[in-house]
Amino acid sequence: MKKKLVVLTGAGISAESGIKTFRDSDGLWEGHNAQDVATPEGWYRNPSLVLDFYNQRRKQLKEVKPNLGHQILVELESHFDVFVITQNVDDLHERAGSTNVLHLHGELLKVRSIANPNYILDWKDDLNIGHFDNNQNQLRPHIVWFGEEVPALEEAIALTETADYFAVIGTSLQVYPAAGLIDFTNSTTPVYYIDPKPIKIPNLRNPLQVFPHVASEGMKLLKKELLRFI
Repeated sequence: MKKKLVVLTGAGISAESGIKTFRDSDGLWEGHNAQDVATPEGWYRNPSLVLDFYNQRRKQLKEVKPNLGHQILVELESHFDVFVITQNVDDLHERAGSTNVLHLHGELLKVRSIANPNYILDWKDDLNIGHFDNNQNQLRPHIVWFGEEVPALEEAIALTETADYFAVIGTSLQVYPAAGLIDFTNSTTPVYYIDPKPIKIPNLRNPLQVFPHVASEGMKLLKKELLRFI
């Protein structure tokens, strides 16, 4: 019976594919203040701006491909039951071939009704004012914005609680509630942390191994380490 490897991924694993990390050094997100394009308030102030922002992100996503970090996670499925919990809204894990992917913060290639959060559609092209659900309600990006609940959080916690191994890849561990998932691991579960600028994880009870590298290089080391247990 395969052991369960649960992996929390962040912007760092997609950065090597050419997708910018969540915030640049100037604090802006793709040239925009996050309050304008990633909050319910920003949406109600200027929905056209928000729609254009995500339309540009959707176009960018078509131009990039999964990288070695994504691919190694797929390779590990031959040896472990791998569950990816991602903070990323791109589909690079799926395109690489990962079979168990849970998106905490929504998905760029889906939209939903402003009136019914369960009315969700696949959407690959531009979303504009006037695109409605079947009750003439405007559609919005299927993204969890700042200040909104994270519907997938309970499922993510349940996965984390049952992990035999837990890995954190390419995330600053600054965005909650995702950053708090590590607290739900069993105290004996080994934790592996891959990030070129790793932070100190407060109050961590688990055995910890840090790989201070970009995702693809760190994943090579993680794979080698995990295969020792096979």
